[in-house]
Amino acid sequence: MLSARDVVVGYRRGEPVLDGVSIDVSAGEVLGLAGPSGSGKSTLGRVLALLHRPWSGRVSLDGGDISGFRHRTPPETRKAIGIVFQHPRPAVDPRFTLRDIIAEPLLARGEAGDIAELADEVGLTAELLTRRPHEVSDGQLQRACLARALAPQPRYLVCDEMTAMLDASTTAALVRVVDRRTRENGTGVLAISHDEALLERWAHRVVSVSELI
Repeated sequence: MLSARDVVVGYRRGEPVLDGVSIDVSAGEVLGLAGPSGSGKSTLGRVLALLHRPWSGRVSLDGGDISGFRHRTPPETRKAIGIVFQHPRPAVDPRFTLRDIIAEPLLARGEAGDIAELADEVGLTAELLTRRPHEVSDGQLQRACLARALAPQPRYLVCDEMTAMLDASTTAALVRVVDRRTRENGTGVLAISHDEALLERWAHRVVSVSELI
């Protein structure tokens, strides 16, 4: 289980975005997180993905408290939690090909992986893998970002408005990929979205930020 307990966090001291929030994401579950813009959905996602240290409270992974955030997180802990952001372009190195983007987390750990299989899973052709971000659409780049997040075989995945910029067919395709990982690998998923209709179709259960306080 990926959990946060009594988390207080913000970006300016004295102005918390979230105050006393608790949440649990279970293995094999898609938990939908809804709420209006500015409610702190993405901030909570970043805390659970170990990218933003809370001011107080704790984050735990499968029963063990997490002691570090960002690059101070132990590699095995960091590998266990993946994240896909709403905007793919700021999230990638523009010099990389799509193949490089997908392989990035594996190469950083000195690991090998079947990039072709991952690319096929998210619907990218061999020809697209040779292109750089400026040569592909947002939807194609987001497919690569999802493959990159899945490459280390994370136990938990945070999808932060992953489909907000995508058309209906690409949204459906990426949701199917995540669902397959949930069913076959027991991956726990936090699906953050302002689209409550999508969450109702996708998630096993849906909560709003206001319910977590």
